[in-house]
Amino acid sequence: MISNKLLYNVMALITVMVWGVTFVSTKVLITDGLDPAQIFIIRFAVAYLCTLLISHDIFLASNIKDEVLMLVTGITGGSLYFISENTALSLTFAANVSLIICCAPILTIILGKILFNDLIKSLAWIGTIIAFTGVGIVVFGSSENYGINPWGDILTFVAALSWAIYCLLLKTLSRRYSNLFITRKVFGYGVITATLYYILTNEIHGFSITGSIIGNLLFLSIGASFVCYLMWNTSVKYLGAEKTSCYIYIVPLVTILASALILGEPVTITTLLGTILIIGGVFMTTT
Repeated sequence: MISNKLLYNVMALITVMVWGVTFVSTKVLITDGLDPAQIFIIRFAVAYLCTLLISHDIFLASNIKDEVLMLVTGITGGSLYFISENTALSLTFAANVSLIICCAPILTIILGKILFNDLIKSLAWIGTIIAFTGVGIVVFGSSENYGINPWGDILTFVAALSWAIYCLLLKTLSRRYSNLFITRKVFGYGVITATLYYILTNEIHGFSITGSIIGNLLFLSIGASFVCYLMWNTSVKYLGAEKTSCYIYIVPLVTILASALILGEPVTITTLLGTILIIGGVFMTTT
């Protein structure tokens, strides 16, 4: 039992470490001529095809209510989350987005308490506050660009709330359906709703295919989406939405470290201090 719990924690940790690198990969693709909506649609479409290869026996949920919930997971864990987050990045500072998006674990705990009357230990609340403080130190200690931009900050909060709802929906659906089935539905409905949004709000334009674009799209599609969503959904099923969500605090830290290694950006003393608080807070929350 202990070894299984450790495995699910490791899966969640690996997932957020990969997701932390996706910001750098996405930045490269945008520089190469793709826009955020195109990147999301391509990565989820490829991930859907990968999932379809190994999960194609059942296409619909057992009832209409569950099928609607599957649609909502595709929106909250896919199109709405990514569209609101990427739009926020164009309206406010990246530091604000990195910090506010980390409200997701707190929102997950609060909503879990309200909707499911989940028992949350005092140590988990303390760990959450410590980890969130660490995120603030890491984000603002590594960036001089931050301030208040209401619309961008509100959109980021919408993204955080969207992810919290997604995690809680997983908690409910995973009791009746396999992780492969749920993940496939998330990818499918995410692509459909994001494509509708893209058609209504953007002019479709092409881009040149290069080795860099192919490599980064494969990383985002197969690694960050197909593999990581399966691991994340599995962790949520066995650890719970509240505990798994706390690993989100590590994402900004990984992003900054990846930027230092790949883009040569400096790592400061405040980053190291924040790192200690994040790791300590996550450990307190997930034990």
